[in-house]
Amino acid sequence: MDDVLVVGEALVDIVHRLDGTCSEHPGGSPANVALGLARLGRSARLLTRIGDDDRGLAVRRHLEGSGVRIDPGSTAPGPTSSATARIDASGAATYEFAIDWDLPATIPLDAVTAVHTGSIAAFLPPGGNRVVELLERASGSLTITYDPNVRPRLMGDPVTARARVEHLVGLADVVKVSDEDLTWLAGGTDPVDVARGWLARGPAIVVVTRGGEGCVGLTRAGCVEVAAPVVDVVDTVGAGDSFMAGLIDYLAGEGLLSPDRREALRAASTREVRAMAEHAARIAAITCSRAGANPPTLADLA
Repeated sequence: MDDVLVVGEALVDIVHRLDGTCSEHPGGSPANVALGLARLGRSARLLTRIGDDDRGLAVRRHLEGSGVRIDPGSTAPGPTSSATARIDASGAATYEFAIDWDLPATIPLDAVTAVHTGSIAAFLPPGGNRVVELLERASGSLTITYDPNVRPRLMGDPVTARARVEHLVGLADVVKVSDEDLTWLAGGTDPVDVARGWLARGPAIVVVTRGGEGCVGLTRAGCVEVAAPVVDVVDTVGAGDSFMAGLIDYLAGEGLLSPDRREALRAASTREVRAMAEHAARIAAITCSRAGANPPTLADLA
């Protein structure tokens, strides 16, 4: 039994820095979440699409080297997808994508306790449509975690994108979203107000990340604010994914990831949400102190 089935893109981040240097790192938001979970000692299986080229081999070695189990149906002929990231003076990244995204028609769910997805995987056809169908099938029987991780270049106009995102929010138990994502999706509406509206759609917990300003966690018991740990930022590549892995890791450690604990998850106190967010923030901060999507291990946390 796997703790989490992660469904989504695995690719190569091609990182261009201000000093003119360029490097390649395995990445992709869902793949980074699977990597973060495996490094934290969780059983994570990744259903993705990896090419049979040298980049695909590098991605596979990177993930499997940290303990991620890659679904046998994940390798496909052709090139591995890529994301070109350009780092600005603050360490933040903007992306351009070359993505090929598809999934098998049938995805078994009988050997997992939770499903995580988000980002490009939930949008880009034809695979994105299968992801939506998967979450519709899993909702109510498995714990679902979701990170919209908005990519405006691939998601069309904000109004259409928001309708799809909010459909998936309504299927999820835990949602992590950045304030930048909410600003793009909802225009001038306060991001925390949007998140409150999302909480009313069905999730047990919604967490809004705010970069260096920390995060806000919302549950039916109330709202908590958590400060971001102080860290020397190398770049922010993979930081949000590390935060997401930290949320899932905390829930697994507290026994709140199992489908039979969904009601306990819905009854989570503000104290529990604070502890969960602080755990995730610490993990994300360590990732920010390193180049590329390089989340910490249990030994790093100790």
